[in-house]
Amino acid sequence: MLRANKDTILMTDLLKTTARRAAAALWVTALTCVPVQAQDGPQQLPTVMLGITFHNIKAEVALTPQQHEIGLMHRTSMGPNDGMIFVFERAGQQCFWMKHTLIPLAVAFIADDGTIVNLDEMKPETLDPHCSTKPVRYVLEMNTGWFSKRGLKPGIKVTGQPFGTPK
Repeated sequence: MLRANKDTILMTDLLKTTARRAAAALWVTALTCVPVQAQDGPQQLPTVMLGITFHNIKAEVALTPQQHEIGLMHRTSMGPNDGMIFVFERAGQQCFWMKHTLIPLAVAFIADDGTIVNLDEMKPETLDPHCSTKPVRYVLEMNTGWFSKRGLKPGIKVTGQPFGTPK
């Protein structure tokens, strides 16, 4: 007669849970990992409204690695309060460049609570890296000079859905 002890039952439950999680992770990966293809024109993504002090921003939301890679490439213009927010799965040092990006941009690296960590200006069609000074999950790109023209600096909070605060 075979008897299972408590440790064997716990190990079996752990293996089943781990297998379920691994299967779910593979399913999500299969759904979100689309091969990167040549991009001839700008991508159009869903938008979210954000706020910084009393300024409203309509930001396209880039969630996947492919959307991150394409970003604002091939745009010839952008509305005065339009931008793109990049959302990463985990906080880390995020670095951006301007390959195939035709317009100059300002970039804000943003902490989980919506605090702007650092700002930078990026020239079009360059590969110069522009990086966060601390690990962040959010990066907001706007037209060049957008933050400086409004007197916005690191330490100011961005509000809206990604940060769990109303716009």
